[in-house]
Amino acid sequence: MAVQVLPPGGVVSMTAAAADRLVKGGNGDAALLYLHLLRRGGLFEAEAARKALGWTDARVQETYRALAGLGLVRPDADLSPASAPPEPESPPDYTAADIAREMEGSGVFPQLVRELERRLGKVLSPADLKMLYTIYDFLALPAEVILLLTTWCTEETERKYGPGRKPRMSQLRKEAFLWKRLGVDTPEAADAHVRHLSALRDRERSLLPRLGIAGRAPVEGERKYLASWVELGFDDETIALAYERTVMKKGALNWAYMNSILKSWHQKGLHTRKQVEEGDSAWPKGPAQVPAGPAQPSPQRAQARLKEDMDWMDQFLEKTRKKEE
Repeated sequence: MAVQVLPPGGVVSMTAAAADRLVKGGNGDAALLYLHLLRRGGLFEAEAARKALGWTDARVQETYRALAGLGLVRPDADLSPASAPPEPESPPDYTAADIAREMEGSGVFPQLVRELERRLGKVLSPADLKMLYTIYDFLALPAEVILLLTTWCTEETERKYGPGRKPRMSQLRKEAFLWKRLGVDTPEAADAHVRHLSALRDRERSLLPRLGIAGRAPVEGERKYLASWVELGFDDETIALAYERTVMKKGALNWAYMNSILKSWHQKGLHTRKQVEEGDSAWPKGPAQVPAGPAQPSPQRAQARLKEDMDWMDQFLEKTRKKEE
């Protein structure tokens, strides 16, 4: 449902203050989304923005949060994408004759087959051709999108299993159905989606050492946690702080507990270490805020105080979860 997110008053042009904030923010996507909002009279609808700008849902959400951070839009707008349409019926059972007929033509599909065979380094089998034709015909993904998808899957396969390894056609088919559900069905949306995924992978590589993980890639469940924290706007240092607090309390990395900490900070609008230290009463203040005195607390006393703080945080998170339920 569309909601009014810009200040009331029939704004039809950009104010000087808004222009100054956008220029100072240096975020081109934020400027584009703000222009889109002005064009719609201040009405924000995630799906309309996605279609108008050719972006993915994740890019719309990330950019809207940037605008909210600049104080140009309401921070409480509904950023959830439109409900996905019902899953289509199963793909047709394409026959060898269907594929042969398409291959004999002068359309795009034969050229696409030859290019994929070159990239995958093999001749596509009849089963491979059927899966590719499902992507091309049933999902109606343009050839440019299929090639971008193939490049991304190849890079992911090499990252997991080593240079020279190629994805199977079944992997391409699975990823294609996912892209279709996400609305990544144009070259522009595919390019933006791949850039977004690449940025997430870069963040994963920088975050894993901070979480005590080395020598392996994250499993799918871990990857979902990391992606959600990045999407919420946390920087690496703040995520590392949540990890430190988790280990102090649990003795090891506990993904669910750490996620609860970060979600509680997000609800308070705390996304940097400085904001957490200044704005979260659950944590003890820094040394500068402790009354000066000749005697320093013993390590045992400091440990007991920290345990009290962590116990308080447990109770706070439990109350928050009950309220959400």
